[in-house]
Amino acid sequence: MAIKELEGNMNVLEAARIRIINAFDTGLDIKLSMSGGKDSICLADIVFELIKEGRINPKQLTVQFIDEEAIFDEVERVVMDWRRKFMLVGAKFEWYCIQVRHFNCLNSLSDDETFITWDEYEKENWIRPMPSFAIKTHPMLKERKDTYQDFLPRINKGAIQLIGIRAAESSMRRSNIAKITVNKKNDGGLNSDNSLFPIYDWTDDDVWYHIKSRKLDFPETYMDLWRIGEGRRGMRISQFFSIDTAKVLVKLNEHQPGLMERVIKREPNAYLVSLYWDSEMFRRGRKNRTKEQEEKMNYKKEVLKQLRDIPSYFEEGVKRETARSMRTAILRLAPLMSEEHYKLAYQILQAGDPKKRAIRGFLTTVSHDYAQEDMKARKNNGRFIKSNIKCSHSR
Repeated sequence: MAIKELEGNMNVLEAARIRIINAFDTGLDIKLSMSGGKDSICLADIVFELIKEGRINPKQLTVQFIDEEAIFDEVERVVMDWRRKFMLVGAKFEWYCIQVRHFNCLNSLSDDETFITWDEYEKENWIRPMPSFAIKTHPMLKERKDTYQDFLPRINKGAIQLIGIRAAESSMRRSNIAKITVNKKNDGGLNSDNSLFPIYDWTDDDVWYHIKSRKLDFPETYMDLWRIGEGRRGMRISQFFSIDTAKVLVKLNEHQPGLMERVIKREPNAYLVSLYWDSEMFRRGRKNRTKEQEEKMNYKKEVLKQLRDIPSYFEEGVKRETARSMRTAILRLAPLMSEEHYKLAYQILQAGDPKKRAIRGFLTTVSHDYAQEDMKARKNNGRFIKSNIKCSHSR
């Protein structure tokens, strides 16, 4: 059985239900944190079912969604559906599109590592349109200074916050949950600032079993991640620019190219993630790559296939213009290129290159590598083996 048993033959689903019922029995206002991810969906479903069963009072409940702008369209769709369902049963739903600070790992090379969600000065570059019903500000919000972690406890003072985080998901979340004050009545899950984690003891298996058995809708992005080889523990789809999730931009270029163009428009450094994510620039070196990942794709074959039929593989706009520029470059440089160079070309094609910086860098890299190998060959009695050329970009 996927859902594990606890003491007293109580499975984790029933334990979560009891924790939620106990929270509502206090008579306090309840704030349910919604993100649109798999854990959040499970928690929302449990609360919703308890409302339908008449076990808890929906008038006590306010569902809160902090829309971080840089989220997948599929997440927005799923949250929109939960908004409709909760409002139909009499609960409140607060959808915040506010200007708060968010860490942006794409700016780790500059002095400013901040991304302001729904930045009023970047309105023409927003990744998504703001929903018409969104809450845009709040009297207790310190715009452009607060993070949402600063803001929510301030407005939820005196209420119990239900949060769908789990100890099994990450070291940071284990640290947060370690602050829980356990008592016998509550079976854990409630900490000193009245945050309750009803599914804190669920595993990945528990989450996916619940989604499957309940036939719950979830963002298709999870399936895209599964298709490109991500394991269950790596399937994270939160805000794009955090250190844990920026790699999703690289992995999903092929599946959601239109989204990547919007991200680059909002954050020009995003193309660097596609090119350099698996490098020391983002605290990731070659030691983190498996042999299987290195050998998975024949990059030369894939690049040439795509460039032979540009209209079929690249949408009109930045991607298609990048492909045309890359085709011209490869026609010039093909005799000098190694598999590593074709890998770099593939990454540029998937990311797009609106400012032509990556193409210029590509030309320089191939020419430099050839010159270096040619120099070595001359020193070794003129012996030159093209297949030994390594891409300096990947060193």
